[in-house]
Amino acid sequence: MVAIRLPYVLRIGDRGTKANLIIFCTVNDVGSFGNMLKGAIGSKMDVEARSRMPALESTVLFSYGFRPFFLLSGIFAALAIAIWIPEFYGDITVRTAFSPIAWHAHEMLYGYLSAAMVGFLLTAVPNWTGRLPVRGLSLAALAGLWLLGRIAILASDLTGWLLAMVVDCSFLFVVLVVIAREIVAGKNLKSLKVAVLVSVVLVGNIVFHMEARNHGPIENGMRIGIAGMMLLVMVIGGRIIPSFTQNWLARQPAGRMPVAFNRFDVVIIAVSAIALLGWIILPDNITIGEVLVAAGVLHFLRLARWAGDRTWSDRLVFILHIAYLFVPIGFLLLAASILFGIPQSAAIHAWTIGAMATLTLAVMTRATLGHTGRSLQANFGTHVVYAAIVAAAITRVSAALFSTQTDVLLRLSALVWIVAFVTFVLVYGPMLVRPKVSAK
Repeated sequence: MVAIRLPYVLRIGDRGTKANLIIFCTVNDVGSFGNMLKGAIGSKMDVEARSRMPALESTVLFSYGFRPFFLLSGIFAALAIAIWIPEFYGDITVRTAFSPIAWHAHEMLYGYLSAAMVGFLLTAVPNWTGRLPVRGLSLAALAGLWLLGRIAILASDLTGWLLAMVVDCSFLFVVLVVIAREIVAGKNLKSLKVAVLVSVVLVGNIVFHMEARNHGPIENGMRIGIAGMMLLVMVIGGRIIPSFTQNWLARQPAGRMPVAFNRFDVVIIAVSAIALLGWIILPDNITIGEVLVAAGVLHFLRLARWAGDRTWSDRLVFILHIAYLFVPIGFLLLAASILFGIPQSAAIHAWTIGAMATLTLAVMTRATLGHTGRSLQANFGTHVVYAAIVAAAITRVSAALFSTQTDVLLRLSALVWIVAFVTFVLVYGPMLVRPKVSAK
């Protein structure tokens, strides 16, 4: 049995309330989290809280959760696709227990997207509550645990699927415990829905490993993970998109404004959750296909209520609406795969690239600008990132729909995907590793 150790103790809580987690490893000195969603990108911690931070906060890269995880997710997203395309076509061999498609699906869903999601949550939750964030050695240990998961998956044919599963799933488990602990400690129980959705993603990851060992099928683990991530997109996107749109339109000439989160949104999310649960359990059921159609139509109506058509001139806001547009598109494509037999891959990539990857890049760019003291303006590099990721989504969906052009479109989609993330790393990487500057 191979043992992997990290030289830290992960301590959850603040003064007087400590709970140590041991995963193979121990991790030292994690701060606190807690509340919920609106001021997620750009607010400040109070001076007293900063005075209690450990000395290691002076390490810029590990001074806030968004810095290492946005950087790592950007690098990994480009590198993983650069490896996967030649692996898929048989030009190289990766020593993993997963099949090429399973490795690709897992590392995009539970590798890249999980890192981007955690970077957002580790940054947003302290801003929602004013409690201490994870930083210093604790943040470095979490980032290291995520990186160990990537290595374990890549070498799982050598180490065995069980060790790879334990190492990989430990990351989301630790994140879940931290988030849930701080939400409860902050007495903000309404925010537990975020922890619940993270737990869905964790369960999906475990199921994925159980199915993928020895190159087995991955349908259930993939569907659970996609459903959990999509519900996070609906919940978080449903808060930040109208909020940021409202803030920008308030400075423009009078006109239609976005509708704030209300019961209509709750109904839409509930219908979507039912549709996704049905898809997990009965993926070929006609009735489920009809519910997916209803969910898709409702999400089109939801998006129309947010006045995104008025935000064209601010690309940082407009891209949020473009990302969410792929939510109803994905629902309708998935329904069409059940009702009319079109390839399900079209729906999956409309969601994973169009909705999830585009939204994460939109948030990563905006959060990096705001939290590093820069003005919220999209430069040329940012426009390249947005155009490339949207092009990646369109070409990948098209590759599934037009079988005679699949190879060309698949390679083109991979190319523009890599362009999007390499450009993100080149433009935003220096901001992520350098100290905050004065706002321009």
